[in-house]
Amino acid sequence: MITVEEAIEAVRKNIIPLDIKESKNVLDSCGYVLFEDVYSPINMPPFRQSAMDGYALSLHNDASYTVMDEVKAGDGHHPILKTGEAVRIFTGAAVPDSANAVIMQEKVTVKKPKIIIEGSVPINDNIRPLGEQVKKGSIALKKGIRLTPAAIGFLTSLGITEVNVYKKPSIAIIVTGDELVEAGNPLDYGNIYESNSGMLLNALNSLEFTNVSIHKINDNYKNTLSKLNKGITENDMVIITGGISVGDYDFVGKALNELDVKEVFYKVKQKPGKPLFFGKKKNTIVFALPGNPAAALSCFYIYVNTALQKMAGDINYSLTKTTAKSTSEYIRKGDRAQFLKAILINGKVSVLEGQSSAMLHTFALANALVYVPETLDTIKINDTVEVILLPIN
Repeated sequence: MITVEEAIEAVRKNIIPLDIKESKNVLDSCGYVLFEDVYSPINMPPFRQSAMDGYALSLHNDASYTVMDEVKAGDGHHPILKTGEAVRIFTGAAVPDSANAVIMQEKVTVKKPKIIIEGSVPINDNIRPLGEQVKKGSIALKKGIRLTPAAIGFLTSLGITEVNVYKKPSIAIIVTGDELVEAGNPLDYGNIYESNSGMLLNALNSLEFTNVSIHKINDNYKNTLSKLNKGITENDMVIITGGISVGDYDFVGKALNELDVKEVFYKVKQKPGKPLFFGKKKNTIVFALPGNPAAALSCFYIYVNTALQKMAGDINYSLTKTTAKSTSEYIRKGDRAQFLKAILINGKVSVLEGQSSAMLHTFALANALVYVPETLDTIKINDTVEVILLPIN
């Protein structure tokens, strides 16, 4: 059994990007990672641009200027100013080449056809220079950048419509257990409604992994072997829930061994999620998560998401962590590190009641996990604790 820190490091070391290029429309590329550098086809801005509403000036040593024209955003004409002349100008408009400063309208007194300016105006004041953001032919965004709404807006402003990104992995979710019944059906004594597949599917979709299939198998070794083999053969990642422990009807471990899946680790010194398996066969990554829903989801956020982000090209991805003052007291039982469902608000974190690995109600309220390492036995009110932010917003 390995520690949490060793398990996270093992995931990082054993995952590499898929290295498959995919062309995407820029408007459909949010959440993807750039496969290669993107070069700007234009200067941005493509002309000297006014930073505000005011007057473009051809500077001289007098406070008085004659207004001889007007330029608004989108105008294509180029008035030529003589020394001491000005044009009315608006934010985003092209500054005439013969102007060498823009003064904001609040610092101007209008006495048509002249204006009187307040104070001195530095040369090039309030003018965004040609190519201030990026110059034509230079790198606009580097390989490995995750495309955010801001990045998409930036690329679109350069006239770029297509980008090459890392292909995202195909994922199979395999759910095991004879006791599981699909919601909407009658619930017989001894059965429970199956929730892990829908939970994991939506967790994946919220993280913009959408190439996902779901497979459900009963507790039968031959069936388990067949479905796992198909999932591993046809996908980049397989996520299994349940059947990885050592009970008489837990067949996943035996099947993975027979299928020659290389074990990287099995069992982590943590709560919840001790019976976690991580392995690979050729280029396919395999995670076998505990069957208890809260344990499965904790392992997903800590380990599976880390692997997925790196497979999708984000080689520097790491859990989003912070520290916060605890509003709760907590005593750790046993010798395992713990991930506690919690609510983080305004720099303070509250550990929630109901930390059982089988209980999703608490997880439904949580926006964070408080990490309690093996070396920490007690959390007191106002103690500073480590908090992992859940990617749920």
